[in-house]
Amino acid sequence: MPAQSFAPSSRLLARWLDELGRVSDERDRLTRTFLSPAMERANALVGGWMRTAGLAVREDDTGNIIGRLEADPEPVEGARGRKSKTLLLGSHLDTVRNAGRFDGPLGVLLPIVALAELRRRGVVLPYAVEVLGFSEEEAVRFSGAYLGSKAYTGRLRAADLKLRDARGNTLRSVIEAHMGTGKKFTPPARAHAPGELLGYLEVHIEQGPVLEAENLSVGVVSAIACQRRGRLTFRGKAGHAGTTPMKLRHDSLAGSAEFVLAVEAFARRQPQLVATVGTISVVAGAANVIPGETVLSLDVRHPWDAKCHAAQARLLATARQIARQRGLTVQWQPTMDHHAVACSPKLTALLGQSVKTVQGRNLPLVSGAGHDAVVMSTLTPVAMLFVRCRGGLSHHPDEYASPADLQVALRVVVDFLERLARRES
Repeated sequence: MPAQSFAPSSRLLARWLDELGRVSDERDRLTRTFLSPAMERANALVGGWMRTAGLAVREDDTGNIIGRLEADPEPVEGARGRKSKTLLLGSHLDTVRNAGRFDGPLGVLLPIVALAELRRRGVVLPYAVEVLGFSEEEAVRFSGAYLGSKAYTGRLRAADLKLRDARGNTLRSVIEAHMGTGKKFTPPARAHAPGELLGYLEVHIEQGPVLEAENLSVGVVSAIACQRRGRLTFRGKAGHAGTTPMKLRHDSLAGSAEFVLAVEAFARRQPQLVATVGTISVVAGAANVIPGETVLSLDVRHPWDAKCHAAQARLLATARQIARQRGLTVQWQPTMDHHAVACSPKLTALLGQSVKTVQGRNLPLVSGAGHDAVVMSTLTPVAMLFVRCRGGLSHHPDEYASPADLQVALRVVVDFLERLARRES
């Protein structure tokens, strides 16, 4: 179908992204967190758009918004009596603080527009579709990530419900307040049996510079990197900043600073490895006190599990060595451990064909960022489509995907849905 025919739908997508980008818990910047007032308004807005596209809408107890389009009720020749399966498409609607408007919402709104486009053209699908707007992925309000997709896949655990936000509210109490007075929350079972599903497709901005460097609008993800994350606590001895000689100090912050630079130096020497200290805080710090306790985060990622694990082990050994040399102790608390996820060969091949049809060239990519597809891969095969973002910038107000690139992504998804329909007919 000519690209011009997609222009109205791509303009609608851009308008929806702008409108949703104004729904925030903060006046002067975009921030939406798990079950916040802004998230409730976002769900109401997205749910309305789902209904205009012909989807039946529901919201689960954890705030996931779900739009479902049933399969064509008329069986195709040779398929009589065969129960139709379901394709899942989606991403998350929460954001980091001071966010851009594409990370997450693009993967929810684009499928709605794609289904509306098919409906406008009179195309019916032989399989059902569910569009998923997950309530949490970014781990901003609570330290645990993927709460929305964990709930959908039946992987929300009792330990998750004990997580606390900055005000001391537990995850359980926040969910129960959302559910209504007197209701008790029980972690749900998975939404589907694996045999009911065709797979899960997530559209997401690349969050990197590769597509821009190759002058391509979209690319197909082949795998999502292993990600290991945790907190290191260096403990020394607090003391008076004016009376304790330098050679007698056990400065936890100085040890932490040495470790930060060691992490950077080590990761630069390892191909494909990225390692980051993203937060650092001095416990009970003051300008005239030698830091006695410092807590910092460590995030390690690599396309291969074994190399990611080995790199983390090496860095933790470095932390212990620094602590010994400085008369400190160090404690490690893991907070995330996600294996590398290989995308479905069949779905990825089909998506690659759509990309070649629309764009002329398909570039396989490895995702260094985590996505809801990581959790969804425990339920069903997954595929991902990356969309070029300006400068590779993400988690920032200047995050941007052009209308032209959005149109290419929309055309690819529509083509993919039709290819999958032919395969399932």
